[in-house]
Amino acid sequence: MSRARTPELGPVQPFCSIERTLTILSDRWAFLVLRESLLYQVERFADFQERLGIATNVLTDRLKQLVDGGVLERVDYQEPGRRARSAYRPTAEGRQLLVVLGALQQWGDDNVPRSDGPTMVRHEQSSDAPVRVGFVRHDDDSLPPEAVEFTRV
Repeated sequence: MSRARTPELGPVQPFCSIERTLTILSDRWAFLVLRESLLYQVERFADFQERLGIATNVLTDRLKQLVDGGVLERVDYQEPGRRARSAYRPTAEGRQLLVVLGALQQWGDDNVPRSDGPTMVRHEQSSDAPVRVGFVRHDDDSLPPEAVEFTRV
């Protein structure tokens, strides 16, 4: 199994996994780039920029950050008669963040809903049955969040 890379933070890496993760997923733009990549299969710089309305310097920085963090990979391509360009595709580690995006969407739907309802629903591909994101025990039984304790090691 490959591991996502933590961007260079100097000689001391943060102890907390959440803090290390936030060095890669640093702001709303990083999450919105991920949303476009994971949910809508956007790969090209111009498409990210058009869909998000993001400044080119900010998008360049976020894509570099996500590539350096092992979340996206940069793949060169060239259309006939055009210069070489880069596409940005999720890595296996990046695809694991789909659960995080699902949890953020679920929280937003539950706690800051749109008056006209959700813009997207999560459902099982094979049956269209709705799904929720949550904690799952090793035996695949789900647990309510209040039954989970985070303990520092």
